Amino acid sequence: MRVALAGGGTAGHIEPALSLADALRRIDPDTQIVCLGTERGLETRLVPMRGYDLGLIPAVPLPRKLTPKLLQVPGKLASAISAAGDRLDEIQADVLVGFGGYVATPGYLAARRRRLPIVVHEANPLPGLANRLGARLTPHVFTGHPHTEIRNGRYVGIPLRHQISTLDRLAMGDKARAHFGLRSDLPTLLIFGGSQGAQAVNEAAFQAQPAFTAAGVQVLHVVGPKNAEEPEDRTVDGVPYVAVPYVDRMDIAYAAADMAMCRSGAMTCAELTAVGLPGCFVPLPIGNGEQRLNAEPVVEAGGGLLIDNADLTAQWIAEALIPVLTDTDRVVAMSEAAASMGRRDADMELAREVMAIARGERQGEAPAVHDSDDEDGAYLDDGKDAR
Repeated sequence: MRVALAGGGTAGHIEPALSLADALRRIDPDTQIVCLGTERGLETRLVPMRGYDLGLIPAVPLPRKLTPKLLQVPGKLASAISAAGDRLDEIQADVLVGFGGYVATPGYLAARRRRLPIVVHEANPLPGLANRLGARLTPHVFTGHPHTEIRNGRYVGIPLRHQISTLDRLAMGDKARAHFGLRSDLPTLLIFGGSQGAQAVNEAAFQAQPAFTAAGVQVLHVVGPKNAEEPEDRTVDGVPYVAVPYVDRMDIAYAAADMAMCRSGAMTCAELTAVGLPGCFVPLPIGNGEQRLNAEPVVEAGGGLLIDNADLTAQWIAEALIPVLTDTDRVVAMSEAAASMGRRDADMELAREVMAIARGERQGEAPAVHDSDDEDGAYLDDGKDAR
């Protein structure tokens, strides 16, 4: 079977695509896979690093204001569709699976012209423009959030890395803490802000270190590669506070922690619930509020706390977060609640669906799309990072 994956730009688009690729290969090691991407996205590093072929196509960003650059969009889109079609033809693709981002719409339209089956996966509760168009072209639409409103949508969860979806945090806990130089006998808070870190989260955490030390709470703080070049041991009075630029193995970081303080991108919420790690969510205060929407179901189920970015202070951490983290019974209950919201098998479920669709075993005609149905700019990237 030959599968093309279109999801580039940000980790939130790329990681689910690569997790699906891994699942497809677990089912059938002979599956041929090509990932469509652009030169400007993280896929140029992430896709080859995971061992998959990358087919580059031109990016087609939309100017957010009425400028002469809008006149360049139709020509650039035509070029991107042609390039995407060439990549599909090269591997004689049986199906295209899109995850959003700059490459999704050219991929959808190129597949449509070739009458290839199209599968759409939307990770966010508020669908991006590219996937809203894709959902007009196929009946095969899957979502990563239970309340996503998109045409033909069916909830399956977000495909996650196998090492995350199969993680046993409790069994791995002591070894994971030792890996980071942490103690096995103290409550542990993992702090991270996405792939580049989060300044507001970093500043509040550093200011709260005296409170962490006084309460006996040790911290593993992933500050982001832009904020540090080397790990820093900020331990005081025997209570570890380890700051690192980045972590390659988030499964080990999750296993070391009792709770996380982090942003609430779609991938982050999916990973925390899959491994049963409670979160103190600090939604990114930009965009259309999808990060808050990601976190709210987890918090409502009892699996986390929610604090606005503007309200996150060292005082709040001392008065609201630390008392929770030092209450063992509450942390256990929150872990169980978080786990109840998780989907560990989304990668395999989506892989099985993709294979069945490629083989023609899933009935459903692609809906006709008329010019009057197309939304302005629906073929362009939504600019979201689901991470």
